[in-house]
Amino acid sequence: MTNTAYIVLRIAWRNLWRNYRRTLIMLAAILVGVWAMIIMIAAMRGMVDGMVQDGIRTLPGHVQIHHPDYRDDPTVENLMQPPGGDLAAELAGSGVVAWSGRVRVPAVVSSERGTRGVTLVGIDPIAEAPVSFIADAIADGRYLEDENDAGLILGRRLLEQLETEIGRRVVVMTQSPDNDIADRGFRVVGAFEAELAATEEGFAFVGRRTLQDTLGIGNQVSEIAVLGEHYRRTEPLRQKLEAAAGNGSEVRSWDEINSYMGTMVRSTDGFVVIWIGVVFLALSFGLVNTLVMAVFERFREIGLMMALGMKPAIVLGQVIAESLMLLAMGLSAGILLALITTHALRDGIDISVVGEGLEMMGAASVLVPSLQFGDIVLSAVVVLALGFLASLGPAIRAARCQPVEAIART
Repeated sequence: MTNTAYIVLRIAWRNLWRNYRRTLIMLAAILVGVWAMIIMIAAMRGMVDGMVQDGIRTLPGHVQIHHPDYRDDPTVENLMQPPGGDLAAELAGSGVVAWSGRVRVPAVVSSERGTRGVTLVGIDPIAEAPVSFIADAIADGRYLEDENDAGLILGRRLLEQLETEIGRRVVVMTQSPDNDIADRGFRVVGAFEAELAATEEGFAFVGRRTLQDTLGIGNQVSEIAVLGEHYRRTEPLRQKLEAAAGNGSEVRSWDEINSYMGTMVRSTDGFVVIWIGVVFLALSFGLVNTLVMAVFERFREIGLMMALGMKPAIVLGQVIAESLMLLAMGLSAGILLALITTHALRDGIDISVVGEGLEMMGAASVLVPSLQFGDIVLSAVVVLALGFLASLGPAIRAARCQPVEAIART
């Protein structure tokens, strides 16, 4: 740092505290504004992340592989062979955390007192455990032991609707590839709980081999669900799997499978920038007013310094330095308070009072704020950049001060 720059910064710092009440009020406004801005972003990120992660854990995974016609006609006719060759090698390679082959068919579950339509999912319980929610969601009874397990797992709400319980037998009916009715009796061995009522009511799980034998489809599967390292970095993984799977399969990422969640993530990314801009726009009025008042109060002093040889560029830099110092202090304090707040809320905020409305959006009843480093950096950059622009007006006015006119003021 040159001697001139040091002097400018030192003068700017002293000028800030000449009217310490005004400076403290402006600091408080910046602190509260930055804190509210970051907390709102963290809350929104947390809600969207929770929706996406719950959605991904509710079977889609990060990438799915299907028969080319399966998504248009998700029936038992559009099955595929289990992975082999290049695809099996890619699934065992880097970037793939876990994967699972499933059989998914529409079915009807009947008890002595009720009948409900469900999606019957045949899984390999060991491979499925890290990919989806089901292994961690067992509330009563047990999880499936292997893919030959003949037990059935139903959602707690579905059990209530069927008026049955663990240990009782139910009949599951579905359609075979020959368009015949395939039915079988299953004993309910477990009940799961999910964040969303629709999940508990709409899915039933059984061993994959058991379902394959019931349908007479050999070792074919409906889909292969792949879990990558992070839901925001799925495109490279999708491209690798697509190249390995060849033209005989369709490979889609989670945001293509669930376009609603994909749109939510993209909308949130755009809203973050808009929200930062809106909050600072409100703060900028106070900042500009503070700087204009500071310049007005020191107008005679500035004219005297310029008469003694101070260059307009130094006056310009001095006012801008005051603005950036004020912003940096308020920004730092606001970020620190936001970090403390999000840490205190790390266990989540119970918003079950509006749970039904949130459930329609796919959100859970507990909101866990998600404070991302990139959002903090973006907030700091935007605030400092806009603060610099906001300070240019008062700074230019001070730099254009005419010494004779300024000194003549009383």
